[in-house]
Amino acid sequence: MLETIQRESLISFPMLGNLTIDPPASFTVLGREIYFYGVFVGLGFLLGTLAAARRAPRFGLKEDDVYDILLWLIPCSILGARLYYVGFRLDYYLQHLSEFFAVWNGGLAIYGGVLAGILVVCLVARHKKLPVGAILDTFSVPLLIGQIIGRWGNFMNREAFGAETDIFCRMGLTAPDGTTIYVHPTFLYESLWNVGVLLFLLWFEKRGKRRFDGHLLTLYFLLYGAGRFWIEGLRTDSLYIGGTGIRVSQALSLLLVLGAAALLLARKKKGYKPEDLYVNRIHAPVVILKPEDGEASDTEAQAPDTSTETEGT
Repeated sequence: MLETIQRESLISFPMLGNLTIDPPASFTVLGREIYFYGVFVGLGFLLGTLAAARRAPRFGLKEDDVYDILLWLIPCSILGARLYYVGFRLDYYLQHLSEFFAVWNGGLAIYGGVLAGILVVCLVARHKKLPVGAILDTFSVPLLIGQIIGRWGNFMNREAFGAETDIFCRMGLTAPDGTTIYVHPTFLYESLWNVGVLLFLLWFEKRGKRRFDGHLLTLYFLLYGAGRFWIEGLRTDSLYIGGTGIRVSQALSLLLVLGAAALLLARKKKGYKPEDLYVNRIHAPVVILKPEDGEASDTEAQAPDTSTETEGT
């Protein structure tokens, strides 16, 4: 039944007085069809870019560094998200080659985009001689902003929903033949979960609790991975590993949660130092030797104050 649900299905929410809406999947501009899925994804990238540029000084980076990275990050992340999705449905796409790049129909896997983005950051950081961890922390909050907004593209496409349910927050889908089923609005679950993770990271950063470069991204993997593991189990459109019943995103989420938890414990056991943060190293006092007597004196580096205890955006 779920496979027959089309984009023209009506959407209803019993908990809102059975409110029924019929949002269009696309609109036309100058004779060209524009899909809302792409609009939401693009809006997520735009707002994420603005947030990253604004947050850059807090991590010891410049706005120009952010824009340089994004020139490679955005296209590679989109490509990575698509290849990840297609790779786990290769049998289908080998028979439908014309749909390989039809991203407006959906089919962008966030984990593929994140992994591709991390690879790009590693390469660009090496070229620009910047710390990978500081860059990844810079983009952790913008990444969540993009995910929160992008999930609503799934809503417009009537996709990424879960199995049938009678839970109080269920979403109704009424097919053109008048048949209605009620399902878990998993796109909404994930969007709201991401809002919670976003608020926590902003609070964590504002309180000055970030102790090492990569700390925020590690927390992102821990918290987002935990939520995604649960939510993925409710979905009906999951990607699976080969012919097994193992959901790809659940398996990867579990690995990320365990890996992030292990890293946090290891770093805590090792202990933290102020110089673990790149922003502290570049703004640390500079020792200058006086040529007349060889004595040293401290002077502050000429750079804006970017304490780790800063307000969130």
